[in-house]
Amino acid sequence: MKKRINYFYLGIFFLVICAISLLFWSYDFYKNKELSNNLKKITPLKTSKNNAQLINPPANLNDTSYEFINETFLSKNLDEVVNQNNDTKGWIKINNTQIDYPIVQGSDNNFYLNHSFDKSKNNSGWLYLDFRNNIDNLQKNTIIYGHNRQDNSMFGDLDKLLAKDWYNNKENNLIKISSLKSNTIWQIFSVYTISKENYYLTVNFVNNSSYNNFLKTIKKRSKIAFNTSLNINDKILTLSTCKDNFGHRIVIHAKLLKKEAC
Repeated sequence: MKKRINYFYLGIFFLVICAISLLFWSYDFYKNKELSNNLKKITPLKTSKNNAQLINPPANLNDTSYEFINETFLSKNLDEVVNQNNDTKGWIKINNTQIDYPIVQGSDNNFYLNHSFDKSKNNSGWLYLDFRNNIDNLQKNTIIYGHNRQDNSMFGDLDKLLAKDWYNNKENNLIKISSLKSNTIWQIFSVYTISKENYYLTVNFVNNSSYNNFLKTIKKRSKIAFNTSLNINDKILTLSTCKDNFGHRIVIHAKLLKKEAC
């Protein structure tokens, strides 16, 4: 009888802990959702110049890159967003997902894991640029991180990009970013899941051969075969998020397709 009573109180204890955790989880979600909605209201679209050409045009005319030559840019006026957080570096949008957020950048890759856009403590975190990157002076590999939230906020919608059927809609193949100095369009060429590693997070390469091997490796990993050519003159974008609690990652790679100065 005494043992049953102990189990009863132990069960009650765990239920209380779960309820408190759910309460904090919900609070983080609603706070970030409200913040995101407010940021969208103060971030009007500008008229894109839309006079850029393909970056590093592929030699093969059958390359799918040519399908997007007339695609319009995402062009955001970020002045008010920067006034609220001077860590703001740009805005990212992926069609038919909830990914439509400003991008921030801290002095390391840890702060925005558990802080919101307004720098308050929040386990939902925010979308942030790798501290080694410069969004306007692009390196070979530009990396953006975000949490995979069950409410599909932040990078929670990246799961969609693992489904082959999702790519039947061609506009889903693109990622658009508007920064303070430029607007860019990126074409997805690789999507996969992988155990935690640092290889795909390489930013600088010792030589062209090393970068070429890197491009071949990450393209080969893709769960979907994209008819997109790559070479050492391409610059790429990497989106990274957790897939589960066992260290697996969802990774998206896209190459720079078009760029215009703001």
